[in-house]
Amino acid sequence: MSSFANRTVLITGASRGIGKAIALKLAKEGANIIVAAKSIEEDPRLGGTIFSAAAEIEAAGGKALAVQVDIRDEAQIIAAVQKAVDRFGGIDVVINNASAISLTNTEKTEAKRFDLMQSINVRGTFLVVKHCLPYLKKGTNPHIITLSPPISLKPKWMGGHIAYTLTKYNMSMLALGWAAEFKSDGIASNALWPRTTIDTAAVRNLLGGEALANMSRTPEIIADSVYYILSKTGLAYTGNTFIDEEVLAKEGITNLDQYAVVPGGQLYPDLFVD
Repeated sequence: MSSFANRTVLITGASRGIGKAIALKLAKEGANIIVAAKSIEEDPRLGGTIFSAAAEIEAAGGKALAVQVDIRDEAQIIAAVQKAVDRFGGIDVVINNASAISLTNTEKTEAKRFDLMQSINVRGTFLVVKHCLPYLKKGTNPHIITLSPPISLKPKWMGGHIAYTLTKYNMSMLALGWAAEFKSDGIASNALWPRTTIDTAAVRNLLGGEALANMSRTPEIIADSVYYILSKTGLAYTGNTFIDEEVLAKEGITNLDQYAVVPGGQLYPDLFVD
């Protein structure tokens, strides 16, 4: 039997992109997936809703529960966690994938955009874990994975988009803090970040269009990395800010051509990675 059979995984922002890729990977291994995201009507630029993602997960062999939740709203988080527990009996894994991005400098970052990134990336991530914690403490091989980068204080990562950088580094600090705080509870916590840009709607619509997408890897590289992290038992992996390539290399996987949008093409390094 798969080590993922009947493990319940709550994934924020799982209606598309990296979150959905993680959901599908774990569903194929028999996991129960909570699709916790805002989208109930499809945006043509982004694609996907919680319902379409849940349908794909079920088709992949997993069990899915679509729950509309805006993680800026604590009441919605509490309700989503309760629905997850009512359906599957508990929560074993939390994947903090939901995030807002604005690569603007101080002068061009509006207060509402600053607040949005803080509310989703930092506060929302914190509150999701806070309200899942009672169930993680009773969970099977409990684990938290937060999609955030290694913390580098190099000026190039601080100067260009400090408002966004603050929030992503705060997410990584949460991941590291939880590893220490929850060690006695047997809950592992790690951050994970891609070496290269990933072909998502955010990359295509906000960052670099098709040209950047063609210099990226597919979301499946993150999904596979998550799978290998979660395959470890106990606290074998905890307190790390992993890069996807690093996780795969530990499994003996060094040829990553299968993940390239354009096999053999030039790859673009992601933010915060030197």
